[in-house]
Amino acid sequence: MGCNKLTNGAKVWYFPDGYLPEKVNQGKMESHEALVLLNMHEITAEIFLDFYFEDKPPVKDIKINIRQERVLCVRLDHPDEIGGLVIPPLCQYSIRVRSNVTIVAQFGRLDATQPNLAYYTTMGFFENA
Repeated sequence: MGCNKLTNGAKVWYFPDGYLPEKVNQGKMESHEALVLLNMHEITAEIFLDFYFEDKPPVKDIKINIRQERVLCVRLDHPDEIGGLVIPPLCQYSIRVRSNVTIVAQFGRLDATQPNLAYYTTMGFFENA
């Protein structure tokens, strides 16, 4: 589980704290959340994203690919990057990331709704399935 030694990534990652900030300011920095996925293998990683919500059924099996030895940043406020799924601002959600090969996954949030900004990234909970 999440306390296992991580070598070359994992096949299943969990990010329980999704909560897209509102886009209220028109500054240089736009509020958003993103998944950053790293495929270190010499083959394409086939990724499936599953989204879980507080007040509605999950949306599962959104497929994306990461080319061999590449990184991919997936903006969660851009429906075209997540199979057309629209995540409304201020909606609590969680993500499960499943891959055919081990990957490294990171989650980030930029909240530009106030003058000081707030930015954080976090590694997810993982399991090697």
